[in-house]
Amino acid sequence: MKYEHITEGRFIDRPNRFIAHVEINGQVETVHVKNTGRCRELLIPGVQVFLEKSSNPARKTAYDLICVNKKGRGLINMDSQIPNKAALEWVKAGHLFPEKVQVTPEKTYGNSRFDLYVCSEKRKAFIEVKGVTLESDNIARFPDAPTERGVKHLKELIHCMQEGYEAYLLLVIQMKGVDMFEPNWETHREFGETLQEAKKAGVHILAYDCLVEPDRMEIRDPVPVCLTSDRK
Repeated sequence: MKYEHITEGRFIDRPNRFIAHVEINGQVETVHVKNTGRCRELLIPGVQVFLEKSSNPARKTAYDLICVNKKGRGLINMDSQIPNKAALEWVKAGHLFPEKVQVTPEKTYGNSRFDLYVCSEKRKAFIEVKGVTLESDNIARFPDAPTERGVKHLKELIHCMQEGYEAYLLLVIQMKGVDMFEPNWETHREFGETLQEAKKAGVHILAYDCLVEPDRMEIRDPVPVCLTSDRK
């Protein structure tokens, strides 16, 4: 997944979850933040950020904030829209299934809508994609805020399994080089417990890191997943 028209800046503050103030070439600009999560560990005053300039001159904000250079970690993509796009490209390229598959984004099934639907002569599978930007001590965690929607998605994946489909949760870690992934038990224990239930029901829980550059993000290598709540 590639961006165009990338610009460097320095983060100043974030008045609300949709916009931020960033210094670009000596001027303070109001920019759109492409992630409504808290991201408090990323958006620290003075941190280097990367932005994509919009091609739409009528927009209220000329830039989208997409990437942060976190001290001690390096580049982290924080665009909440890119994991689905990167996952679509990755699955289509044959990185998840050995046979040729047809991939449909935003597929409705019953009262649910999943990020990807994959079908071939061998399988019918639903894939839910979650982008992960939270990291500490080289461990990636999700979510960074309570997510009833995330719990609902996991329960829907379990239901798909019961109806004869394959089901996958694909955790796209928007950075490189973490040691493992685990649920953020302190922030939302119910999500972690439901993730454990999904695993027992046969849902495939997959985590992959990404190559991140200012102008692109690409899914790369598998990351170990730990679902034990009392890990020492």
